[in-house]
This record gives sequence, C-alpha cells and structure tokens, in this order.
Amino acid sequence: MLVSRQADGSFTVKVRSPRSETSHVVSVPDTLPVELGAGRVPLEELVRASFAFLLDREPASSVLPRFSLDVISRYFPEYPAELRHYLTGTSSDGAAGQPGS
Repeated sequence: MLVSRQADGSFTVKVRSPRSETSHVVSVPDTLPVELGAGRVPLEELVRASFAFLLDREPASSVLPRFSLDVISRYFPEYPAELRHYLTGTSSDGAAGQPGS
C-alpha cells in the first residue's frame, strides 16, 4: 500500500495485489484525528492504519474510490475502537505486525 499526501491536503492511496491495483482519494477532516484519539499521529499513518482496517474487512475493489475517513464508522461502527490496534501495529487478537499489510 502506498499513501501519498496531495497538494490539496488529501491523500492518494494505491493498493496493489497480484491481480489488480486500486487507487483511492482520502480526506481527513481537521477534527477527526483528535476525536479518534490519534491527535499526535502523522496523518499519513492515520490514513495507512485506517486503510489496513478496511482491507481486513473488504477487498480493495470494494473500498470507495473517494471518501473522507469520518465515513468509515458509518459502515464499520467498531472503527474508532479498533483503530488504535492498527496504529500500534497489533491486531485486535494481540498478534504482532501491521494488520492488513
């Protein structure tokens, strides 16, 4: 997964698999990192961890091509509670490693 910040403040996320590549444009509302308890986390890491969370639940081809991170909890209510596991590099079952990478 490649996450890169764009000039407008959004992020482009490219996900490659052996069979396909998807590209997504993700925005991060100004207040969301603090609301998620990730106020000190670099935004690139927040986007990467959020995408890892999504990819553990659905294929990249099912992820919206353009969205704001604050919509994830509408589809997956557990997102705010689970995100810290993705930011610390442990899965919710305690296994080490970056989930979904």
